[in-house]
Amino acid sequence: MQESSSVAELARSLKAELDRYPAGGKLPSSRALVERFRVSPVTVSRALAQLAAEGLVVTRPGAGAYRAEPRPDARPAGDTSWQEVALSADAAAEIVPRAVDASGVLVTLAAPAPGVVEFNGGYLHPGLQPESAMAAALARAGRRPGAWGRPPTDGLPELREWFARGLGGTVTAADVLVTAGGQSALTTALRALAPPGAPVLVESPTYPGMLAIARAAGLRPVPVPLDTEGVRPELLTAAFRATGARVLVCQPLFQNPTGAVLAPARRAAVLRIAREAGAFVVEDDFARRLVHEDAGPLPPPLVADDQDGVVVHVSSLTKATSPSLRVGMLAARGPVLERLRAIHVVDSFFVPRPLQEAALELVGAPAWSRHLRAVAGELKSRRDTMAAALRLQVPELTLPHIPSGGYHLWLRLPEGSEEAAFVAAALRAGVAVAPGRPYFSAEPPGGHVRVSFAGVAGAAEIAEGVRRLRTACDEVLR
Repeated sequence: MQESSSVAELARSLKAELDRYPAGGKLPSSRALVERFRVSPVTVSRALAQLAAEGLVVTRPGAGAYRAEPRPDARPAGDTSWQEVALSADAAAEIVPRAVDASGVLVTLAAPAPGVVEFNGGYLHPGLQPESAMAAALARAGRRPGAWGRPPTDGLPELREWFARGLGGTVTAADVLVTAGGQSALTTALRALAPPGAPVLVESPTYPGMLAIARAAGLRPVPVPLDTEGVRPELLTAAFRATGARVLVCQPLFQNPTGAVLAPARRAAVLRIAREAGAFVVEDDFARRLVHEDAGPLPPPLVADDQDGVVVHVSSLTKATSPSLRVGMLAARGPVLERLRAIHVVDSFFVPRPLQEAALELVGAPAWSRHLRAVAGELKSRRDTMAAALRLQVPELTLPHIPSGGYHLWLRLPEGSEEAAFVAAALRAGVAVAPGRPYFSAEPPGGHVRVSFAGVAGAAEIAEGVRRLRTACDEVLR
């Protein structure tokens, strides 16, 4: 974090001084910049690389950095209004328009303004990420024989084997495809299992990124309500009968956003109901490596109990490591695996081999188990801190369930309050939260917000963020 801010600051300083040099003029040497600005040679190198990427300087190995020639005047923008007609014509011919709404995803990806407490994040804070272990793994991976060659399209055999062992049951490496993270795996699964215009059953509420994938593929998400024990079997049966759907997408473990865990009795029921409907279950097991210290033994993935090829399993390493370690997997059995494989290859060819090799190095190192234990302890501590602060300072926000895994809490606003107004007031108070509306595929039963305790620096920032939520409550919930 400190290094990146130093790079940005130095780049700004150098940019402000560029007018001192003629086009093609040489800038001071790296050694001179190190001495003048009292920064490291790495900072100087990265700052110059940033200016080079912006087209402001040209670096010549062994010679130094030079001010770039001025860019030619840009041509005036063309008229793109014709695209409205073309895009609308496409939509008119579709049974279900392929609306691409990324707002529910972007709210967890966009970095808040400086000083804003990030309760809307979807990843671990850099202080919780295994940065040293990942850097060491990447360095070792780069030295592996063949590390920069073309990998098998299904993924490295050793990595597929590691994923398969973690699933248990009768799943083998032959049933696994390595994907570029969980989002890519979900995209492949939905494209493989349902044609455009088809209904797909989803938990309500559920992950906005999955709803965006479904709608972008022209699918029609149909909500199936859940409670603290997961999706409700009687409503699932009714939904299959009413819609003729052939796909259910669910998160049986620490569901996003509610944190619910599918109850043991319901696990078998979900598989039986789907099998009787001739339908697939896409199991998004995104939070298994985000278990809290007090969770106790975890239930196995649904795919481990599946003998008939009903379950298409999705998981990844990303949530427990870094947003940039985009390595995930699909597991399935039967003819559907060939369709998944074909779509995966057409979309992306393969996951870059250095990234797969780095993932192997990371999960095979002693630091991996230490990291997971540390995350489990820290997430529990942060969850308890946030839950206690919310109940004490903002009791108006109902907290129906405290999960034992995942990285967030799901809060219900008081009856009759406006969700958008509360989210805006929170941002004015200096805390970003995720609005609840994007988590519902139909009309929501009330206003909600999701607050994350994983993307902040620690307990002090959690306390400050909750204090700011109190300010938002005082403004809106009067």
